[in-house]
Amino acid sequence: MNKHYVIHNRDNVYINLEEDDSKNLIRGHKYALKDIKKDEAIIKYGMPIGIATCDILKGEHIHTHNLKTSLGDILSYNYQPEKNNDVTLEASVSKIERKTVKVYERMGQEVGIRNELWIIPTVGCVNGVSNRIIDVFKSRCMEEGIDLNRLDNFDGIYAYTHNYGCSQMGDDHINTRKTLQNITKHPNAGGVLVIGLGCENNQIKDFEESLGTYDKSRVRFLISQEVEDEIEAGYEMVRALFDEMLKDQRVEKPLSSIRVGLECGGSDGLSGITANPLIGRFSDYLVEQGGTTVLTEVPEMFGAETILMNRCVNREVFDKMVEMVNDFKNYYKKHNQVIYDNPSPGNKSGGISSLEDKSLGCTTKAGDSLVMDVLKHTERLKTPGLNLISAPGNDAVATTTLGMCGCHMVLFSTGRGTPFGGFVPTVKISTNTPLFEKKPNWIDFNAGQLVDGLSMDAILEQFTEKIIATINGAKTRQELNNYREIAIFKTGVTL
Repeated sequence: MNKHYVIHNRDNVYINLEEDDSKNLIRGHKYALKDIKKDEAIIKYGMPIGIATCDILKGEHIHTHNLKTSLGDILSYNYQPEKNNDVTLEASVSKIERKTVKVYERMGQEVGIRNELWIIPTVGCVNGVSNRIIDVFKSRCMEEGIDLNRLDNFDGIYAYTHNYGCSQMGDDHINTRKTLQNITKHPNAGGVLVIGLGCENNQIKDFEESLGTYDKSRVRFLISQEVEDEIEAGYEMVRALFDEMLKDQRVEKPLSSIRVGLECGGSDGLSGITANPLIGRFSDYLVEQGGTTVLTEVPEMFGAETILMNRCVNREVFDKMVEMVNDFKNYYKKHNQVIYDNPSPGNKSGGISSLEDKSLGCTTKAGDSLVMDVLKHTERLKTPGLNLISAPGNDAVATTTLGMCGCHMVLFSTGRGTPFGGFVPTVKISTNTPLFEKKPNWIDFNAGQLVDGLSMDAILEQFTEKIIATINGAKTRQELNNYREIAIFKTGVTL
């Protein structure tokens, strides 16, 4: 194995691949390829990731102690599609044969990769009621001799609780309602019970009337204050949905029917070398077949946004991306926060020194595909290909956003490790082998093999088979651990 890695021929740094305390070498950190003068640009990924704050000698460690961001404030952008990457998708994706998957058919030619039964509270006041209904349902199934874990076409019953739905105004109220509505209509659910209290802002009547087109045989509504026994009423509705779901069977469909979210969390200095480029190659492979992928975490595009802007399919999409980026910067300014207060302590420990450093690594998850559409936070996918959607870098909010826009699953790269999972299968990809070996209960796939000697084509083939197996029903570590959460984006005040 090479002891260091140079990402681009224009770089003036290399990435160290070994951990050696005796030599003061830290895995994933940057070291100078040559002498660098004070105020000279530090180049990684072939682009500046900051400015040297002092003279740096060849071989010297480069990090936050001698590098600072060079990013500015709100920017103006020019659409320069001629600067798109010259690599065509046909050349950049591995020549793996087109695949099929086994999925559940839903209304409106939708497909789901899971057949789960969900309870969605409209307000936090009925979180306990939701969980109690599940307890009763499981207990009565057990009494009837129904082993829910042994059913081939039923993937479990889950409540997606939250603390919102009341005491919210304006955008927060609308955002909560739309988030929960999008989850309600997600095709991974074969049945959904939407349960309210009765006096909350997020009224069931308004929720149902504004839900749009949905399968009325698979969604039920319950207002707790309007029934004598909300647990029994909830159980009856859940049981009726369950009986209907047992008719569902997986059928074969092309892989292009799948929508995949692209995300990272707990990134380190190897994220932009191993896991993120691997995800990018898979994204290109899926897009080339007619599938859909979605990139989010807007603050982690800052410093690399022009790469994506110049890959927008047309000026209209470019203008939507400019609006998304600058709106997020104004969101920080509105709250008197520093736009570029990133990376996190864990990112820095892993070798990421500036937001440009982090963003250039993060955006490699988008591969080389053209950006076909840019969505606002609660919009649903409507265009195949690579999409962008507005959300913060927070793992829970970003994963929820990817799920609610219609992604069937999320590919989540991590260098530090995290047990977190969303309401859709969340596949964890480690950037390095030590993490994979240390946390086998968290990590689904080891992209660290790329620096251990395995070729990108070989690892992409392994990875593709892993994703197809997951689509076909194999559980992720997050699912096996039952780590399932939603997080609703809040920007305003609480009454």
